[in-house]
Amino acid sequence: MVRHVILWKLKEDLPDPAAVKASIKEGLEGLVGVVPGLLSLRVVTEGLPSSNADLMLDSTLTDAAALAGYAVHPAHVAVADGRVRPFTAERFCLDFEE
Repeated sequence: MVRHVILWKLKEDLPDPAAVKASIKEGLEGLVGVVPGLLSLRVVTEGLPSSNADLMLDSTLTDAAALAGYAVHPAHVAVADGRVRPFTAERFCLDFEE
């Protein structure tokens, strides 16, 4: 199995960061059962005060091929382009095998 973990920092000037976080969470978590090989996906929107990121995606896929397919799947691209990228300033990713 492959884990795909992303941390995002939101843009500073967003009028309603809580609504943006909720939209990102809803969109990404809705991909389970839609994208082949995506076994689980969870978005954490409320970190502890010690955090320096605003959101975390933690997902599990069957293998590296499923991760590659997830990256270009039209449903994922639509969520990323419409709900994530316009509102995030920084993105960090760690993919690893379990």
